[in-house]
Amino acid sequence: MAESTIQKFKSTLIGGGARPNLFEVRIPGSIPGGGTLGDEFSILCKAAQLPASTLGMIDVPFRGRSFKVAGDRTFDNWTITVINDENFSIRRVMEDWMNFIGQYGDASGATEPGSYMVDAYVKQLTRSAANIRNTGEGGGEGQGLSLTSATKPTETIYKFHSIFPTALSAIDLSYESTDTIEEFTVDFQVQYWTPAAKGEIGE
Repeated sequence: MAESTIQKFKSTLIGGGARPNLFEVRIPGSIPGGGTLGDEFSILCKAAQLPASTLGMIDVPFRGRSFKVAGDRTFDNWTITVINDENFSIRRVMEDWMNFIGQYGDASGATEPGSYMVDAYVKQLTRSAANIRNTGEGGGEGQGLSLTSATKPTETIYKFHSIFPTALSAIDLSYESTDTIEEFTVDFQVQYWTPAAKGEIGE
């Protein structure tokens, strides 16, 4: 029987537990329709998900009972939330990407699937002191600690294979909206995902 003491729990919770606000999303390379999503995207992408999938099940009737066997795996859509800057830099890239797939003015668009699909990565960052640098001015120890783009991720990195956007949310405008910054969401179709190695995204 496993120990049920607080000391055992403390030693088992590696790193104090993974934190949902320490993550990074990257879509490297050129984006269909023109443009790229670099460091600005990884900073302004404020919400995403570690991937989900479902392994289907098949009921096989047998003499009044159901024998369950594994079916096909399905992968959920992937949604991200982006903070909008005044240049609409990320939103424009997403709009151009979707326009490349299906033109605004007519029914034309990309016909070769490989021409409009790219790969994306999500990685979980750690809270290790070795992965945090001191950004405080004046050299005071412990001042201005912050995560940087050089922060080493854990080995928990996921690769989303051959994704493409299918829904770009509206941005509500109102005279009554104060003390807030515009945001929008993008829904991607995902062919499948796999655990990824750090070297796959230039780490």
